[in-house]
Amino acid sequence: MRGDKRERILRVLLSEKDKMSKNELAKRAECTRPWVIKYLRQLEGKGFVKGTEVIYKKGLIEYWISIHKKPKKIIKFMVKNPLKLLEKTKLDYALTTYHAENVIHHYLFLSRVDIYIKEENLQEWHDLLTRDGLIGGGNMTVRITDPHVLYGKQKLKKLWLVSTAQLIIDLWLENGPCREAAEMMLKNVSRY
Repeated sequence: MRGDKRERILRVLLSEKDKMSKNELAKRAECTRPWVIKYLRQLEGKGFVKGTEVIYKKGLIEYWISIHKKPKKIIKFMVKNPLKLLEKTKLDYALTTYHAENVIHHYLFLSRVDIYIKEENLQEWHDLLTRDGLIGGGNMTVRITDPHVLYGKQKLKKLWLVSTAQLIIDLWLENGPCREAAEMMLKNVSRY
């Protein structure tokens, strides 16, 4: 099975709190029903789900970490006051890693701002970020990947954050203190 489709299905399973049909899961994951049924059988065989109900959330997140694909493209910028810029923009994004974790738990030092954007909005983001900023190195990282990564995003403190499960994945893959933060969130994953 292709990575994006698998990750879409996992993202929906871990983001939705209400019970859903396989058809609804396929629709939300933007996959075909046969893909969903085939993949759910695999996940059931591993003991993570029963139908579309997640029965072992921590295990499912750990499995997701093992199959996660890196973003297609990463661009770094130096931007004056990136959080204020994000609060004001109408462009679609989702904050992840350091700042997203800090909004929720206040564990990590705010070293940089990482956001996911849709590839189709790249030029608009580039224009916005270079208007009063610079490209290359810096305090802000833009990640371009499957647009479905924005599924389940949540608004907290005037900022759009990735879903909690996506945040755990991203923190884990950053390593160092970010992995510590991910492990702390993973211990409490039943709350999410």
